[in-house]
Amino acid sequence: MPDTLSSLYPGAIRPKLASGQANLLRAFQQAVGRSHVLTAEADTLPYRRGYRTGDGPVLAVVRPASLVELWRVAERAVACGCVLIVQAANTGLTGGSTPDGRYDRPVVLISTLRITNFWLIQDNRQVVCLPGTTLDKLESALKQHGREPHSVIGSSCLGASVIGGICNNSGGALVQRGPAYTEMALFGQVGADGVLRLVNHLGIHLGNEPEEILHRLDTGNFLERDVSADAGRGHDDGYASRVRDIESDEPARYNADPGRLFEASGCAGHLVVFAVRVDTFPSEPDPTVFYVGTNNPHTLETLRRRILGHLSALPIAGEYMHRDAFDIADHYGKDTVIAIERLGTARLPQLFAMKTKVDRLSQRFPFLPNGLSDRILQWAAAFFPDHLPRRLRDYRDRFEHHLMLKVSGALADETEQLLSGVLAHDDGAFFRCIGSEGSKAFLNRFACAGAAVRFRAVHPESVEDIVPLDIALRRNDMDWFERLPPELDKPCLHKLYYGHFLCHVMHQDYIVRKETDCRAFEERLLEILVRRGARYPAEHNVGTLYQAPPAQQAHFGRLDPCNCLNPGTGKTSKFIRCDPVVV
Repeated sequence: MPDTLSSLYPGAIRPKLASGQANLLRAFQQAVGRSHVLTAEADTLPYRRGYRTGDGPVLAVVRPASLVELWRVAERAVACGCVLIVQAANTGLTGGSTPDGRYDRPVVLISTLRITNFWLIQDNRQVVCLPGTTLDKLESALKQHGREPHSVIGSSCLGASVIGGICNNSGGALVQRGPAYTEMALFGQVGADGVLRLVNHLGIHLGNEPEEILHRLDTGNFLERDVSADAGRGHDDGYASRVRDIESDEPARYNADPGRLFEASGCAGHLVVFAVRVDTFPSEPDPTVFYVGTNNPHTLETLRRRILGHLSALPIAGEYMHRDAFDIADHYGKDTVIAIERLGTARLPQLFAMKTKVDRLSQRFPFLPNGLSDRILQWAAAFFPDHLPRRLRDYRDRFEHHLMLKVSGALADETEQLLSGVLAHDDGAFFRCIGSEGSKAFLNRFACAGAAVRFRAVHPESVEDIVPLDIALRRNDMDWFERLPPELDKPCLHKLYYGHFLCHVMHQDYIVRKETDCRAFEERLLEILVRRGARYPAEHNVGTLYQAPPAQQAHFGRLDPCNCLNPGTGKTSKFIRCDPVVV
């Protein structure tokens, strides 16, 4: 790094790479081993390029195997004035865990996927998760205790991490649980003096010195008497009441909600989060799935209001899918559904790793097309038999709007009576799923986001890009289904509408034609949403795609006064802050 850069930043927070990048890389190698410090462009690509968006150069990708190693790497990177981005599974849809363009300092990206331990506490009612703990792995472990993590399908299918969900106040399909949230975390914070310090708010006594604390947590070396029972909330325990308030002008949940921003919760990478302590939930042993179809969006809104306002208990999930989204997921997400059914979600990270290797190999040969792995998978999927049940296909042909409603066994008869009462007078029909119908319906719904990415990969000649929005509608919004003006509808090859309907959280992916100005297109869409009183983003966080509102920017500034950790989120400045925010 040129010495001239050091002179640009006076004071304690200026970059300190005077000894050279080579010395810093050697320090990383000493901390984690030579094979886990990646610098070659092809080796760093899977980490520095986002699942859907985001890419930029890095000085190195470092892969620690323990919390102590993570601390040593982070401490050294911060002391040398680097930008630090801490990443888990890299499954984010808005680019928030990868570099985005260039920065004023070298970027060190830390991948935490090797730090996978977690510890069940409080009679399995809570769990302490380390940075690489995935929802899928936690779900499997909790199943034998009759319990579940915050999210059990959707993101978990892609190997998303528990801590990633907390850092982004991620949502999910489960109606009763709201955004991922906790007030109990162990994290590193860079102060206004540019020094990284460890903060233990886990409510677990682990010692006093950073490496002692981290080593004990690495190895689970603590007793139940070390755990405080009243250290804070482990989930958003007010959400069930909030989502039932169907007359409110405010959305039920959205990422920038000031009431859900607390230290690690909603930090968006502006802290180095070593562990979180979150609640677990009783699992439903015998759920029932109802499949609803209608050609009238107002019918679904009537159902939503009756379900939230009159059912004696909340459903487990209520997922919406438009016919066009059904078709894209059916055709371009078929291999994903088949892989989950036959191999399980635990195998998906390995499959994604193989997919990445194929794409890296193809980039070395100019005669091979971009997105080679997607083209191969799309070709192979055609040889498998039909993966969707006949009744789902029948409803696809009959109805434009689809709702999948999962309820507890105890609520099934009451739900069926409610559906019969509403649909007897409105346009629509429903059936109670049998066999694998319910699970396949939900899998087709959750394949939709990845299917849009697949469509873009195999049709580069006609697709400019995907413009993805996840929005939170007002709880009292009766006119929820979007109708675009002609000038915005024309650039769209496909408009994919799907989402968590009972929460009024919608995902709207616009696959736009070649030569479309995607930024101008998105700005027009957001103007419409503002007029509708919607909030965005709802659950994937601002990443690098959305402008963070003032309250969220202030949260980032308080956590990271020097702008060292994941700068640029929410379209904020990427530059070092020489006049740090006073905490």
